[in-house]
Amino acid sequence: MPVKNAMTRIVEHVAKTIEKLDDSQLDQMVSFIENSEKIFLMGAGRSGLVGRAFAMRLVQLGLTAYVIGESVTPAMTKNDLLIAISGSGETDSVVNAAKTAKGVGSKVLAVTSYPDSSLGKISDHVVVVEGRTKIDIEKDHLKHQIEGTHSSLTPLGTLFEDTVMIFLDGIIARLMTHLKTGEMDMKRRHATLE
Repeated sequence: MPVKNAMTRIVEHVAKTIEKLDDSQLDQMVSFIENSEKIFLMGAGRSGLVGRAFAMRLVQLGLTAYVIGESVTPAMTKNDLLIAISGSGETDSVVNAAKTAKGVGSKVLAVTSYPDSSLGKISDHVVVVEGRTKIDIEKDHLKHQIEGTHSSLTPLGTLFEDTVMIFLDGIIARLMTHLKTGEMDMKRRHATLE
């Protein structure tokens, strides 16, 4: 498939997913973030990379954010928020982090395609972001083998991760408005050593 065609299909998927996002879920997510002392991000693999990018933007907004697994990450308290990103909602490390956060009294917000997953069930709030996840791939594998078809457009959870990245950038734009923070304010908080 030509690169431009693949890009067009990915963008079309993201656009369709945007239309399906529940505004009340987004409002609640913004409220959770604004009312937390510290915000922790957790995801595995590419979802973890998306979480890192979001944590960086939260810090640039003047919020206190950390990435689970980094050696400089402090302990969580009951006044904190864990944002757990997992397309399947079944990634062991992410579910275990959510359980630990709940154990210390922190709020847990899940970003997943499966609200009835293990992660979704233990979270205080769930934002559903549709995307082709590893679960979808496993479900469809036998069907594709029988039919002799496969989807190589976006391997593994790429659609979920791409969509979540754009979704979280939208949350940053909303927070910028709520917090009355401009791009120049964020630039002043941008890393000076890279």
